[in-house]
Amino acid sequence: MAEHSAGILLYRRGRTGPEIFLVHPGGPFWAGKDKDAWSIPKGLYGEGEDPLPAARREFREETGQEAKGACEFLGAFRQPGGKIVTVYALEGDCDQTRIRSNVFSLEWPPRSGRMREFPEVDRAQWFSLGAAEKKLHKGLKPLVAAFEAWRKEKDRP
Repeated sequence: MAEHSAGILLYRRGRTGPEIFLVHPGGPFWAGKDKDAWSIPKGLYGEGEDPLPAARREFREETGQEAKGACEFLGAFRQPGGKIVTVYALEGDCDQTRIRSNVFSLEWPPRSGRMREFPEVDRAQWFSLGAAEKKLHKGLKPLVAAFEAWRKEKDRP
């Protein structure tokens, strides 16, 4: 059975068009990676759990900020490893300079016997849609096209 994750695609109206808020994963594996490494704030939720409250919880845990407002279902996206990510769009703002993420423990360096803590998210940034598509992890790249289609549909009279 596939794992399920839920997240929020936070967006705002920028000077030159819409911008979306992305987070960069923390830890030594992602430290030197930028292209194809970014994500939206998201995380696993359990069977029987409502994905929208889970998405809000994960946003708070990964950014230290609340995702307030009415969320709209954007879609469910199957990742290359089989996980299904349920994504909600939310217009809002988030201060990328005030990110406070929860942490995870990892043996580092490998086979050293020493456990270290790393933030789940080490930084965040607002991106234009074109830049976001280059930054997003390959399994999440379809979010940009889905968001653009959703926005066009939403803006129809």
